[in-house]
Amino acid sequence: MKQKVLVIDDEIHMCESLCEILESEGLEALHSTEPLRALKILAEKNVDLVFLDIKMPGMSGIHLLKSMKAMASTIPIIIITGYPSVDNIVQSMKLGASNVFAKPPNIETLIREVKIILESRVKRQQSERSGPGRIITRDHRLLKILSALEKFAVTDAPALITGESGTGKELLANALHDVSPRRDNRFVKVNCAALPETLLESELFGHERGAFTDAVSARKGKFELADRGTIFFDEIGDMSLNSQAKILRVLQEREFERVGGSEAIKTDFRLVAATNKKLPDLITAGSFREDLYYRISVVSVDIPPLRERGEDILLLSAYFIEHFNEVYAKRIRDLSPDVKQLFLHHRWPGNVRELKNCIERAVIFCESEIVTIEDLPSQYAEFSGDFAAMDYDNARDNLDREIIVDALIKSQGRCYREVLATLG
Repeated sequence: MKQKVLVIDDEIHMCESLCEILESEGLEALHSTEPLRALKILAEKNVDLVFLDIKMPGMSGIHLLKSMKAMASTIPIIIITGYPSVDNIVQSMKLGASNVFAKPPNIETLIREVKIILESRVKRQQSERSGPGRIITRDHRLLKILSALEKFAVTDAPALITGESGTGKELLANALHDVSPRRDNRFVKVNCAALPETLLESELFGHERGAFTDAVSARKGKFELADRGTIFFDEIGDMSLNSQAKILRVLQEREFERVGGSEAIKTDFRLVAATNKKLPDLITAGSFREDLYYRISVVSVDIPPLRERGEDILLLSAYFIEHFNEVYAKRIRDLSPDVKQLFLHHRWPGNVRELKNCIERAVIFCESEIVTIEDLPSQYAEFSGDFAAMDYDNARDNLDREIIVDALIKSQGRCYREVLATLG
């Protein structure tokens, strides 16, 4: 079966040209000049890769990128834009884009990247490991959160996890479920940012047969599926006030009715919510219910952004390299010194998710045992110039500190001479 590539651009000639090139490479190419139709295609077709323009009428490419990642978080998306500004590049990478190309792209380079990404996608899907699932950190704040996790996991208290996009809120919610008495039952995720108001009731509460035109059979909703387990509301700050009222009712009464039904269905669940927004500010603005906020935040934790977790940057890099080495049958040993320097000074607006995506692409494209600047997405080479004029003694000190910490861990705190021997 041919792999499918979806091209989204408001210029029909751009769509047709790219589709013709992709089909000549043995791929099935679909296209759309309308963002909403593109979302429909993505929902109905098993798409393997998306090309996306940024500037389009009706919905910007950035908003469309966010919606597509909410629908299918693992799908690779390549941005092709006539407006490759730093802001657009940063926003795109933060939301999970694989790479950004300026129009007109170099076709040879573009096709090479497409082939590598699609081959890697197949290998990743065939891999028995679904992905890194451990929380890797040396940050004292995150270690404190993990220590407290086991204490409140034994309770049924609702938990609210806050933090920027890509910090690992869902990973922490999963960890909470895995150490709780509910771990043998389901962990059910609800992506509030991707749940249209019109589908809310059916999605959360289920429906009876004949409840509406397409209801050919009865269907359980998320709350019913989460019985005796955990229900996770991701990006709950994006939920409408009307939806919030319905959630509050279920939290209070612990029962609901399916759409088209009259029987009250009881459910026993633990609620964990996450958001990258400041809910108190939303309450002040009148877009989030104060009573719901106090219901969901009995236990509240805030995950620090990656840029504030300096020691974790290289630690996570090593972990992701090891993981993707296994997925893609590579033997990459380390990052080059200039890549380490870049990583330590980059702001990581997409946090751990951005770092993971960056490392995965580097592992895919790296043809040696050391990842260099050339193996990274092109925009990181541009970022590397941002600190070219910085104090290199300070940069070296930061790197030395990372090396010494690693050496101390490897030597398990043994004597000074052994540490020096570990350093080589």
